Amino acid sequence: MKKKRVVDVVDDILTPYIGQFGLELVDVEFVKEGPYRYLRVTIDKEDAVTLDDCQLVSQYLNKKLDASDPIEEQYFLEVTSPGIERTLKKDKEFERFKDSKVQLKLFQPFEGQKMIIGKLIGLVDDHIVIENEALGRVEISRSKVALTKLVVDFDDIEEEGEQ
Repeated sequence: MKKKRVVDVVDDILTPYIGQFGLELVDVEFVKEGPYRYLRVTIDKEDAVTLDDCQLVSQYLNKKLDASDPIEEQYFLEVTSPGIERTLKKDKEFERFKDSKVQLKLFQPFEGQKMIIGKLIGLVDDHIVIENEALGRVEISRSKVALTKLVVDFDDIEEEGEQ
């Protein structure tokens, strides 16, 4: 039998467990940075992820990984939330964050730009659709987008606070 990838092992361990706490597994990375390996687990929930949520997941995962020992080398385990300027990866995230301000980083320039900021309209036929101030409605194939992330507009936050 072929050995499972670390990210698949973590997914199998965590997904059934964290659902009971209203948590969702957003991403798992097993990466080498310099001389060290990192197992990064990103979790989310409708309300803000708390430090207690991260601790709960970290302790559970650590115990399960120690018992089954699927990772041969040493690594650091990090459990975190996606943050306020989170990367959008899954289809349902594009739905959840409709009307939010996003930044697209492109592999190749589009209309002379490798980065486009605008209001997220959604995901249509595997195209990311945004409303950009200068370009209007823009539809870019997901395969041409290196990164899509939320952008916090602090001017909007200040205006909401003044009302």
